Amino acid sequence: MADLIDLRSDTVTRPTPEMRAAMAAAEVGDDVYGEDPTVNLLESRAAAVFGREAALFVPTGTMGNQIALRLLTQPGQEIICESRAHILDWEMATTAVFSGCLIRAVPTKRGTLTWKDIEPVIYGRGNFRATTGCIEIENTANLTGGRVTPLPVMEEIWNNAKERKLPVHLDGARIFNAATVLGVDVKTLTRGFDTVMFCLSKGLCAPVGSMLVGSRERMDQARIYRKALGGGMRQAGVLAAAGLIALENMPARLHEDHANARLLAEALSHMEGVSIDLNSVETNIVIFRLTGALSATELVARLKARGILASTVGHDAIRLVTHHDVSRGQCITAAEALTEEVEAAAVTRA
Repeated sequence: MADLIDLRSDTVTRPTPEMRAAMAAAEVGDDVYGEDPTVNLLESRAAAVFGREAALFVPTGTMGNQIALRLLTQPGQEIICESRAHILDWEMATTAVFSGCLIRAVPTKRGTLTWKDIEPVIYGRGNFRATTGCIEIENTANLTGGRVTPLPVMEEIWNNAKERKLPVHLDGARIFNAATVLGVDVKTLTRGFDTVMFCLSKGLCAPVGSMLVGSRERMDQARIYRKALGGGMRQAGVLAAAGLIALENMPARLHEDHANARLLAEALSHMEGVSIDLNSVETNIVIFRLTGALSATELVARLKARGILASTVGHDAIRLVTHHDVSRGQCITAAEALTEEVEAAAVTRA
């Protein structure tokens, strides 16, 4: 494992030595009773960082998103999101099962929803159509290459949604990456959302956990929904201790991951048989397409044989994700291997 260069996802990050020490020393109690002091501290700090009344520690980002959607909607409504949103493609249709809602998926060119995209698919009460229950935004947008939604775009959505009395949820799994690119603190960047979910276990390196933030009333109800989904954790302070370090210390180094992603992207841009939009590489995710006979599955297998792990996101598309556990030197090695394998495949098929 130590020799592998794992670029599949930033979820593969391991807790830092500081996190491991904090986990071992964590003061704990029963969180279902609200008696775990370390969890309580993490929730208090997360609420403060995002300028909210309260927060809830949840095992996964999927659970956090789904609790939020249940809080903001009624069964039989629609939830507007971009067509490649995580809640649509990667959350096991839980929106339909748990909230009884339909996803209204809106395709966009860049993967970034604007009010211009949203307004035409909003429906009010009528005899033939499901009403719109809420709007969901993903920032950064995973499957469009970690693209960032700028603050003015979100402000326009917040303001118009408020006029329509529509709540807005943010899937901010990587919101600290977006904040790093924009140079804006997360409190400002998310202030208009009714609920915000963000992950501790991706680029921030915690071993487990995400946070949901919002009003105290909503977080009290969210705690009940968490329990309904099997998310009532007991002595969870051993996890929250790592989460505290993730929240307080790890955002400051995310620019390193972005620089490494740019290195990979620029190397790929010079390869024949590869198509990549450099403008889409804004954070720590690189998605590129193969334009020759080499398939994504085949290239991933070739890289794995060399100790480099990557993910396919389509027949001809591959995703690379940089993170704390992949150094710049390893990214250079990965770029060299990619060049060699793509060129070797082209020669073989010539």
